[in-house]
Amino acid sequence: MNDNVKHPEHYTNIVPGIECIEVTQHFNFNRGNAIKYLWRAGSKNNEIEDLKKAIQYIEFEIKRLEKWNDAQNAE
Repeated sequence: MNDNVKHPEHYTNIVPGIECIEVTQHFNFNRGNAIKYLWRAGSKNNEIEDLKKAIQYIEFEIKRLEKWNDAQNAE
C-alpha cells in the first residue's frame, strides 16, 4: 500500500528495501536534496525538472563550500 506521507512510492521504488531518506539523512541539506531529486527523477514529475533541481542543489553546495574556503583563506 502506497503512503504518500510516510513512504511515498517515488522514494521507495528505486532500490528494493532502501528508502531515499535512509541515504539522504547522512548528508547535509544541499547534498541530500541533490540525491533526492536524482533518486526520484522521472518517477513523480518531469524527469528533466528533477535533474535541474538536483543541479541547483549541487550549485548551492558548491557556493557554500567556496564561501567557506574564502573565509578560511582570509584568516
